[in-house]
Amino acid sequence: MKTSVKAAAAVGGLALVAGAVFALPRIGDGDGATATQRLGAGQPSPGKAGAPDAPPDARPFTLVATGDIIPYPSIIQRAADDAGGRGHDFRKILAGVKPVVAGADVALCHHEIPYGRPGGPYTGYPTFKAPHQLADALKDAGYDGCSTASNHTLDAGYEGLARTLEHLDRVGIKHTGSARSAEEARTPGWVTGGGAKIAQLSYTYGTNGIPLPAGKPWAVNVTDKERILADARAARAAGAHVVVLSIHWGTEWQTAPDAQQRELAQALTAARTDGLPDIDLIIGTHNHVPQPYEKINGTWVVFGMGDQVASFVPADKKRGNQSSIPRFTLNPSTAHPGRWEVVKAEYFTQYSDMGPPFRVVCTSCDGTGGRADYKAVDRQVTEAVMSRGAGAQGLTRATRP
Repeated sequence: MKTSVKAAAAVGGLALVAGAVFALPRIGDGDGATATQRLGAGQPSPGKAGAPDAPPDARPFTLVATGDIIPYPSIIQRAADDAGGRGHDFRKILAGVKPVVAGADVALCHHEIPYGRPGGPYTGYPTFKAPHQLADALKDAGYDGCSTASNHTLDAGYEGLARTLEHLDRVGIKHTGSARSAEEARTPGWVTGGGAKIAQLSYTYGTNGIPLPAGKPWAVNVTDKERILADARAARAAGAHVVVLSIHWGTEWQTAPDAQQRELAQALTAARTDGLPDIDLIIGTHNHVPQPYEKINGTWVVFGMGDQVASFVPADKKRGNQSSIPRFTLNPSTAHPGRWEVVKAEYFTQYSDMGPPFRVVCTSCDGTGGRADYKAVDRQVTEAVMSRGAGAQGLTRATRP
């Protein structure tokens, strides 16, 4: 549980307090400074390249991630109804998966859309604007950090981008993938678990043709293999024991990963520094439907989780209401002090149940009442998740948070 793993401790000269996550500066790329100069005074010093110093309280931890959060108008109306006329309350919508999220030591979301101005208007496809109370519900559910680079990041312009990050800051959720400054763009989302400093990186294939804001080319991280690897290595040099890549990619409504996903996953997982992986986990979003998990070059890749919060009505798109939740247990490496390795890979199945009332539920969790529709979702998501042989690689289905 979060409260036990994030207990008070001292790691690399930083005081950790219960429930805390830290924003460590990320070193710049190509600025001519040495690694030590870029780290600055008081920052954790790395050991040899690719292997940061091992913290004294290194221990196992669990990490969960969830898919695209896309509040369509019907979901926004449900949140308004749940708030009883006092704004919007998304907490009841997420209550069914809160035990999974809050029960993990580290929980990461994908924040697909921007927030609108207080009071609205709030809009759906093709340009989304959601109420900012969503941030409060994400915090209540137990999220530590969120990726924010997506094809909808700029739906409300730079103003909406900045407003979204301000509210995530307000509730204490770390974020990465979009930025209000060049410095922020160079900073991963730093969270902690098991004594490990974890860097989350986030990139998107594009922004639906919306140009990056004038004079702000750093506003959204756009996918580029060399940049991703440079950022991962920079995070490692800044003290990251674990690097998690959140990437918005692939072909919508397609279960099988496309050629771009497969090729990029192959290249990124093959990248090494001093013989050790530059990236420890790859978590994919964007596709709307569950995609397979696969261990590539020894690294777990979740090609696509599917949407966590969605409300697709047409019969041919109801798969968009299904998703998976990966849960990885990472253990300190005995062979490589300062590194953690995945020792257990699991997944939950999940469903956006339109009810009424609309609720997100864990369909593989014990206690769902044996409903036939939930069992069908569980089977269908499992089929997608296992479709590239992940079961033979050690992936198992989870039933308990």
